[in-house]
Amino acid sequence: MKGILHAAVAAGAMLAAAGASAQEDGPIKVGILHSLSGTMAISETALKDVMLFLIDEQNKAGGLLGREIEPVVVDPASDWPLFAEKARELIEQEKVDVVFGAWTSVSRKSVLPVFEELNGMLFYPVQYEGEESSRNIFYTGAAPNQQAIPAVEYLIAEEGVERFVLAGTDYVYPRTTNKILEAFLTAEGVAADDIMINYTPFGHSDWQTIVADVKKFAAEGKKTAVVSTINGDANVPFYKELANQGVEAADIPVVAFSVGEEELAGIDTEPLVGHLAAWNYFMSVDTDENLDLIDRWHAFIGDEDRVFNDPMEAHLIGFRMWVQAVKQAGTTEIDAVRQAMYGQTVPNLTGGMAVMNTNHHLSKPVLIGEIQGDGQFDIVWETDGVVVGDAWSDFIPESAKLTADWTYPWVCGNCEAPSFQ
Repeated sequence: MKGILHAAVAAGAMLAAAGASAQEDGPIKVGILHSLSGTMAISETALKDVMLFLIDEQNKAGGLLGREIEPVVVDPASDWPLFAEKARELIEQEKVDVVFGAWTSVSRKSVLPVFEELNGMLFYPVQYEGEESSRNIFYTGAAPNQQAIPAVEYLIAEEGVERFVLAGTDYVYPRTTNKILEAFLTAEGVAADDIMINYTPFGHSDWQTIVADVKKFAAEGKKTAVVSTINGDANVPFYKELANQGVEAADIPVVAFSVGEEELAGIDTEPLVGHLAAWNYFMSVDTDENLDLIDRWHAFIGDEDRVFNDPMEAHLIGFRMWVQAVKQAGTTEIDAVRQAMYGQTVPNLTGGMAVMNTNHHLSKPVLIGEIQGDGQFDIVWETDGVVVGDAWSDFIPESAKLTADWTYPWVCGNCEAPSFQ
């Protein structure tokens, strides 16, 4: 209890001290921290573009607090230490009021201490492994209970899968997600011998041996699926090698957590047809909100072939919530905006409402899509409503007892949940 009270007092002091620090004239600066080069550019460049689109729309609607919004774009170049340097540059030198950025968890982990030290605000738009809660980050992508767990439940219930290959890029997101999935599968009665785990470096290109091992693992008479946390441009040779070795979705389905419309754009999708992806949004969703948004996106970007994907929707939701919170607070000052963020709601593109919870995670729907020949997804399953994102996994014993609630005066990201027994 003492720790909680000290944290509350400290937070109150910070709120008072920082109250006069926000710039109240001139443009409102929004930092954009996404890789425009390197192995993650295939995924992150579109997120820079969508932020420019959202800022342009807001400026045409009159700006914010009577001021123009100015984007400040930097390129951390898929270099994880450089992410931290660029984050510091945005906050200390450029004096941005908020940052939208990062993709991989290693890049988020790199910038997290910078945002906490300098009391910045980051909106992080990509699915991640959970097991983290920071008062300076709003997590607008999926937590494991909003993507990984429902995807595996789908494979078991709908595809009859009994054996699982957990294939990922070798960094914190795949390793932690797979730790959670192993615990979940064990709880579901899946034997250790029916779980195969493999990690490869960023940009990995030689998949011949790994795919052969997957085929051998699947040849023992039980329905097998690949759960993929492979990130970046390594996905292209991975799926090509599956096709080269005759692995079809009907036999060994792959469900991916980092392959969406942007990654499929401009490549031969024939080897991927029938494989799956789990997200909270697909461009193929047939709602008026989605169709209108895509029309405006195409007009802005000047290219009818440009796609829209889940992390782009996450930025859209996060940006709209931030705009609403700034208006509510009447300032861009970080601590005031943070408090105003709790309970913010905006329409998502799937026809429901996104809600920002006090654990800094959204309530979102979960969708499973099947890859089509045109690079779009046929939605084959979705939740009835939204799912509240968990900062801490129920399947990790040391995490299950933790709670995250950043409302003043609670101000706690990793406290043990109170017992009322």
